[in-house]
Amino acid sequence: MNVGVCYAEVDRQLWMRLEVPDDSSIEQAIKLSGLLKLYPEINLDIQKVGIFGKIFPLDTTVKDGDRVEIYRQITVDPQTVQRRRR
Repeated sequence: MNVGVCYAEVDRQLWMRLEVPDDSSIEQAIKLSGLLKLYPEINLDIQKVGIFGKIFPLDTTVKDGDRVEIYRQITVDPQTVQRRRR
């Protein structure tokens, strides 16, 4: 089964296609992609994941053609927020 896995940092995005066994979960697809080794800052215990922009639990079964997404925490510099309000 062919799925995509993607992760975006502030300045770049990584999107890859890979073959996963039938009945693979979101978590299995992410692990098979190798993204956890490329980006050790990814913490699946904290970060949300989804398929095509909709949040799902890690144990959700993926379907052929799905795009699995790892969402990073949104962080805002408090000084930037203050400057925007002025």
